[in-house]
Order: sequence, then structure tokens, then C-alpha cells
Amino acid sequence: MRPISSRQRSRILELEDAARPLEPDAGERDRLMGQVHAYVQRLLHELPDRPAYNIDKSAVAALRELPPGRATLPIEPLLERIDESVVRPGLLPSHGGHLGYVPGGGIYASSLGDYLAAVTNEYAGVRFTGPGSVEMEDLILDWMASLVGFPEGSDGNLASGGSIASLIAVVTAREAAGLRARDYERAVVYASAHAHHCLHKAIRVAGMGEAVRREVARDGHFRLCPDSLAELVAADRARGLRPWLVLGSAGTADTGAVDPLARIAEVCEQEGLWFHVDAAYGGFFALVEACQPLLAGMERADSLVLDPHKGMFLPYGTGTVLIRDGEALQDAHAYYASYLQDTVESEWGGRSPAAVSPELTKHFRGLRVWLPLLLYGEAPFRACLEEKLELARYFHREVAALGFEVGPEPQLTVVTYRWVPESGDANAFNQALVEETHRDGRVFLSSTTIDGTFVLRMAALAFRTHLHTIDLALEVLRAAVERLEAHPERWRPRVTAGKGRG
Repeated sequence: MRPISSRQRSRILELEDAARPLEPDAGERDRLMGQVHAYVQRLLHELPDRPAYNIDKSAVAALRELPPGRATLPIEPLLERIDESVVRPGLLPSHGGHLGYVPGGGIYASSLGDYLAAVTNEYAGVRFTGPGSVEMEDLILDWMASLVGFPEGSDGNLASGGSIASLIAVVTAREAAGLRARDYERAVVYASAHAHHCLHKAIRVAGMGEAVRREVARDGHFRLCPDSLAELVAADRARGLRPWLVLGSAGTADTGAVDPLARIAEVCEQEGLWFHVDAAYGGFFALVEACQPLLAGMERADSLVLDPHKGMFLPYGTGTVLIRDGEALQDAHAYYASYLQDTVESEWGGRSPAAVSPELTKHFRGLRVWLPLLLYGEAPFRACLEEKLELARYFHREVAALGFEVGPEPQLTVVTYRWVPESGDANAFNQALVEETHRDGRVFLSSTTIDGTFVLRMAALAFRTHLHTIDLALEVLRAAVERLEAHPERWRPRVTAGKGRG
């Protein structure tokens, strides 16, 4: 071997020295962590007094004053910029007043799991190189499969959220049915109007945008009707089409409705259809004994999606897909490359996560799920979910007492409601009402449109949402209605479809 030249040695050592800031010593690590920890402590202390929603987003522009990769700055002003330009504007998802959409979580123990995952940089995609991280994910998947009643032999994947988890499920369903491009325009998908849009997006991304879509009728509680499903399937077979996929919901985003899953499963089993259940929002309510009859039938699904960043209150970026037939999942996604030939081993056995999802580069998500479960057990998660169920029922009753027109009694933790003015356009009034609550900002409420009617939503799932939060939301709504009724010019000029009291 030729000796290295002095010039080359000097250059290598010079570059090593220039790169040294990327590996700070123990003292610098302590200093940086001390500043970050102090900010986190301050944020969590101030959180109840901060607004859940800040309508002023002007501070975001200040991020442009710090173009990445040019000037260097100490950690202190960077943390200040993060707080002012990222945390404060818009919605504060970690706030207990986040009562819109389906709230996420952010429990502290999971952030420690993420810290450990990032520092160790464990690779969770291939069992050969990361046996412990893959085994941890498998244990979590086994726990979730047991929770929803999936049988031994099922398989799954920890994905970045419900959207990617749904894509994995749709691709598996496509391959299990043996569908090819020439079949797509005859394949039929059945869903209610309230099926989550990520499922329809997944079908398109999976190359099946030409598939026939059938909207199944809903009952008075916005649940998919199994009898309507059976009729549509029979009619499509008579037309020479190929019924393929049924999308059921264990908690819709619009209203929180849980479809009659067991009856839908019967239709799917009789007709040989793939039954997918979107339980991203509602699946973890299986931890609550009183909810188990409501969710009966989940265990009969062919594929199912759960979002731990919803019902387990974890940070965003944690979704789960479970597939009843584990071999179908592997057949649909397995792919191997010659440069990874060393990773094909028999010592440990079992498949690698990269073989059952689109991801090869895979974050060690398992630690953020595993650590809080081992620290606390199931009990506090169960209690938190049960608390949110009670809060939703309380809100439903009390908002009606304020004079609001309410939707069905909540099955889970979403409540729909609206104010119907004595005269004028109710849709316009409610649109102005939700905007009025956003200007207030102490809680964050959202809206949706159901069959042309603009309604407000309250979704109680943030782990920091408690009784005082709901009482505050009721007060915000009461005061907002009073302001709008005192100033009708704020909403009457709007032109939208809707009806008042008749």
C-alpha cells in the first residue's frame, strides 16, 4: 500500500477539524441541552395561558431572515425564533384547547423516546442491521393486533401516519385480489360520503384512479348502511363489474360516527370483498371496555389503520397498518436489491419492515410508542380516553342547553352542532361564528359541511383537554353568538347555501 503523502494527510486533518462542530463534546452537549430543556420547561409551564390558536401569523416571515446554511447563531436566539415564528402562530397542537379536526398528542415520554431514537440513530428498516429496533416494532404491532382482535399470523407496519398506512393497505388489497391495470376500470370501491379523503387519495396514488366509486347510503347517525352496500354490490355484479373494496370507518373525521362494522363484515365475507376499516381515530377506544361493543367487527377486517398520534396521544408521525393475512402484506411489498444481500439472514428469522412498506429508510418510531407503554402501562391511556368520552357527552348536552342545534349523541368524542339564527342564512352565521372563535383563540374549534349544511365540530382528544377546557369552549361560543347577533353586518352579507328557521 502506498504511503499517504504529507499534503494529503494535512488536508484530511484540516477537514476533520472543520467538521468538528458536528460532534460537540460533553460540555457543549450539556450547554445545548440545558438551553433546549429550559425552553421546553418554560413552554409547558406557559401552555395553559397561551392561546390555542393565534390568528396573527406575521411572525412566520421572520424565518426568511435566517436562511439555512449561511450565518451561524447561538442556540438562544434560534430557540426564540422557533417560539415566535413556529410555535406561536396558527394552531398550537400541544394545547389542551385544541378541539378541532382530530387532535394529536405529544406526551412527554414519547419526546424522550424520539430523543433517544435520534441520538442512537437506530435503523428500523432491516432486521439484520437493527434487530432490536425491528423486534420492538414487532412487539408493538403484536400488542395493537391483540387490542383489536386480529388473529395470529397477521402483520403490519409502523408508518408515518394514517395516509401512508392506508396506502399500504390499498396496495395489499389490490395485489391480494390479483388486479392488474386492465381490471382497474371494472373494480368497484364502496364507501360512505364520510370516508376519509386519504383513502381515496391512496387509491389514486396506487394507480387505481379509474376504479369505480360507489357512495353507500348513510343512516340518520351518518353510518354506512350495510343493506345499501349489499344492494350496490349485487347491482354491480349484474352489470359485469368487479366489486373489490369496502371502506368502513371506526370513527369518521366529520362526525365521529362508527359504522356497523360487524354487519359490513358479513356482507364482505358473503361477497368475497376486501374489508378495510379506518380506525385511525377510533381504534384505540378499544382500550375502554364500554366502547368494545361499538367497535365489534374491527377484528373481522382484512386491513385496519390505527393512529397512535391520535388515540395514544403520541407526537405526530405515528400511524399503524395491520393486515389480517401477513403473507398478503409481504407478497405485495417485498423487494430486494443486490447491495442488500448481506441483510438476508436466517439467524433471527422474520421479515424486515422495509419488506412490508414503501419505506426503506425508516425512522425508529417504535421507541416513542414502547417507552410510554412501559413507563405507565395501559391504565392512564384508558382513563384519558374515557375522560374524553365523558367530556364529549357533557359538551353535547351543554351546547344544546345554550340553544345550539346539535347532531347525534356522540359515539366517540366528536360533537357536531350549529346555531340557527331567527332569520338569515344559517350557513353564513356559522361560518362567521367559527371565525369569531378563531379570533378569540383561547380554544380552537373547526367546522365541516354535511349535506350542504355548514356545522361546527368539537373534537375532544388532546390529552391536556379537561373539564375546564370544555367549560371555556362553551363560554367562548356563548359570547361569540352574542357578538354576532349584536352585529349582524358581520355575517349577513355572506352568500352561501343554507337555511334559517324556515
